[in-house]
Amino acid sequence: MEAYILNEDIKVMCITAESFPNGVLAAHQKLHALFPLDKQRRYFGISRPNENREIIYRAAVEEITAGEAEKFDLETFTIKKGAFISELIPDFMKDVSQIGKVFEKLLDQPNIDPNGYCLEMYINETDVRLMVGIKK
Repeated sequence: MEAYILNEDIKVMCITAESFPNGVLAAHQKLHALFPLDKQRRYFGISRPNENREIIYRAAVEEITAGEAEKFDLETFTIKKGAFISELIPDFMKDVSQIGKVFEKLLDQPNIDPNGYCLEMYINETDVRLMVGIKK
């Protein structure tokens, strides 16, 4: 595990998965159909439990032009800058179940932000950085 700092807020456009974990892949596929992989954009997964303790998952992509979200009729979310506890998973598609295991380990840390969320930042097509916000 390592500390990771996001130095700026990131405005993203999201597609919410119909269910978790089963709807996650479909949400990413819909998002990539609208925004194919592109070096100018960062891609994310954002999740947190709702009041019924069900995980709400959003596939997200960075908005790089004002008004894109409205044009595509997508919800927006702002990933807040700050400090995170994180772990990098190289070649995550070899064993996607690693993602859940690593998040469990990260969420077990004593200083996580109770109002935060689990964040997946896709570095490229094979590597993902998993992050959980920590208290200031």
